[in-house]
Amino acid sequence: MRTYSLTVLLWSCVVHTIHMMPSQKRTNKHSHSERITALSENGGKTLHRTKRGWMWNQFFLLEEYTGPDTQYVGKLHTDQDKGDGNLKYILTGDGAGSLFIIDENTGDIHAAKKLDREEKSLYVLRAKAIDRKTGRQVEPESEFIIKIHDINDNEPKFTKDLYTASIPEMSGVGTSVIQVTATDADDANYGNSAKVVYSILQGQPYFSVDPETGIIKTALPDMSRENREQYQVVIQAKDMGGQMGGLSGTTTVNITLTDVNNNPPRFPQSTYHFSSHESAPPGTPLGRIKANDPDVGENAEIEYSISNGDGSDMFDIITDKDTQEGIITVKKHLDFENKMLYTLRVEATNTHPDPRFLQLGPFKDTALVKISVEDLDEPPVFSRPWYLIDVDEDVKEGSIIGQVVAQDPDIAKNAIKYSVDRHTDLDRIFNIYSGNGSLFISKPLDREETPWHNITVIATEINNPKQSSQIPVFIRILDINDHAPEFAKYYETFVCENAKAGQLIQTVSAVDKDEPPRGHKFFFELVPEFTVQPNFSIVDNKDNTAGIMTRRNGYSRSKMSTYLLPIIIFDNDYPIQSSTGTLTIRVCACDSRGNMQSCNAEALLLPAGLSTGALVAILLCIIILLVLIVLFTALKRQRKKEPLIISKDDVRDNIVTYNDEGGGEEDTQAFDIGTLRNPEAREESKIRRDVIPETIFQIRRTAPLWENIDVQDFIHRRLKENDLDPAAPPYDSLATYAYEGNDSIANSLSSLESLTTEGNQDYDYLSDWGPRFKKLADMYGGEDSDRD
Repeated sequence: MRTYSLTVLLWSCVVHTIHMMPSQKRTNKHSHSERITALSENGGKTLHRTKRGWMWNQFFLLEEYTGPDTQYVGKLHTDQDKGDGNLKYILTGDGAGSLFIIDENTGDIHAAKKLDREEKSLYVLRAKAIDRKTGRQVEPESEFIIKIHDINDNEPKFTKDLYTASIPEMSGVGTSVIQVTATDADDANYGNSAKVVYSILQGQPYFSVDPETGIIKTALPDMSRENREQYQVVIQAKDMGGQMGGLSGTTTVNITLTDVNNNPPRFPQSTYHFSSHESAPPGTPLGRIKANDPDVGENAEIEYSISNGDGSDMFDIITDKDTQEGIITVKKHLDFENKMLYTLRVEATNTHPDPRFLQLGPFKDTALVKISVEDLDEPPVFSRPWYLIDVDEDVKEGSIIGQVVAQDPDIAKNAIKYSVDRHTDLDRIFNIYSGNGSLFISKPLDREETPWHNITVIATEINNPKQSSQIPVFIRILDINDHAPEFAKYYETFVCENAKAGQLIQTVSAVDKDEPPRGHKFFFELVPEFTVQPNFSIVDNKDNTAGIMTRRNGYSRSKMSTYLLPIIIFDNDYPIQSSTGTLTIRVCACDSRGNMQSCNAEALLLPAGLSTGALVAILLCIIILLVLIVLFTALKRQRKKEPLIISKDDVRDNIVTYNDEGGGEEDTQAFDIGTLRNPEAREESKIRRDVIPETIFQIRRTAPLWENIDVQDFIHRRLKENDLDPAAPPYDSLATYAYEGNDSIANSLSSLESLTTEGNQDYDYLSDWGPRFKKLADMYGGEDSDRD
């Protein structure tokens, strides 16, 4: 492999135009600018000639270098380098320090590793020249490019390892099948390393491939799927334009010929024979025929039909879509005695013919089908599919109600006997004469109990008992008027004591178990003994109902609390039936609107002014009143005593101090300011929550201080008392009483004005405040406190 080296071009001069600006200074001795004054076409202006940085040519390296030494890239050099080692060359950018190494003294650049153009084809680097003594750049930073030259180290690769394609059979020569594509990772712009040429290694002479596009085409005409369906083609892609020494890759293409309808159906034989029993019911399949079609899918779908023949009305043919077979079936009942042989012509036709191949001949075929009818001993046949017989419910036992007829359809005409299937007549109400099929009654009938009877009659050949048939017989029982009408329901009837004459008090209706053909018609009358009824009367409404009316004004419970009213109900059928129903009428107390209030005799003993409703209302009022009293008492007991003083501005509120140094959260019992205003009102000393109990420290009580003592004296005495009592809490806090007095010898302890004072402040007076302020005196009173 050849080694390329490049020497950096030295300084170049570029003339810049500076508009009314002084010349710039350079930091090294060689950066002195030469001022050139000249007149331009636009007027007199100052021109400067400034030395620029490095100008680089592009570096080139070969990829995949495998020589014993590292590749030499080039040399960095500046005319500022005097060869005394004062300059240091630095390289930065893509791969600097790892892929590309520079000799900082000489500026020589080498490639430390093997480079792959397919991984990265271009590297951008920046060079600096730095003065070792001053650390400054002697030239501006410059940028250059290292480009990797490609070599043919990548073979062409197809986008797929396996291609699948299909093409209709009988396609013409040159029909495109599929296009395969191979890519080469080498540089397509450098040489022929990435120039790919396609060729076919396997699949000739059926297919060919375009060497430049990779399109596979048919090479033979009229390829038949029925002869061969699958083809495997191997395609090669070779780089270097297909020349010797180029790299190559292959792929496999599986090509399938799809079917077209280029074959008509054909029967394998011209005549078919089938047979059928004469008793075969319609729809019975007799056999199957099939026309062969080498095509597949919808191209092989066949439709069968009967074109002509003497049995086209007796038989049918249907197509099995799964097997493409024609199924011969019975269309009508066959009779051996009428015809013993039928001949059919069956036609098979493609359902999806292709117009391109119609010239090959008609896409249909015909065959003869002969069907023989076989004689069988058939069971008896009834003259009807079912029988309906109407019978009056009062028919006498032993009376014939109807007849069924059956006969043997065979030529022998065997004798028939009849019987009733007892599973359908468990009560044995009906019977039949076995010789002629006449049905008669064995027990009485009742339409109201069972209006219909469904029985089965069996006809059996006497010579062959196995041959039998049965028929349903429906017997309808006709109604006769044998039931009297009666009230539709039980009526609870009442009449008000204050009722008026002619007032309707009840409407009654009737029902009848019979069902006359023209419908029911009922009539209502009073019993003849009660026709002259002084209390009530009946009015027939002519719509199968009647109204009960009052005949006088006023009824008295004390005299008669209940009345019995017998009523006769007639129907209009033959023979006429009637019944008597008794209506019970109670006398009740009613309001002015006629609404019933009480029908009991005990209600007469109650005071006239109080009804049952009034008593219930009074009782509810008493219960509600008792509940309210109980609730009021309970609420009164739960009421809490309100405080005497609820104002938030009460002057007796405690003053809680939060600037204490100690005491913690338990130090919440502050001094009551009310004691200062009225010492005599002070309560006895209370045990504070933050004081250790008397079992440990005995609390000292002092003499009363409230005789002629002002606030100032009281505070001083309290301070002294606290100073002398070490058990008085808080143990390390300052007791504050919110009273400063007239003057303070200590002035202010604040540090806000400490900056305005000159010299050290004197805090010795803190030692005179007692043991409670000893720690504070040590902090501020000591001479070395500031230094510490």
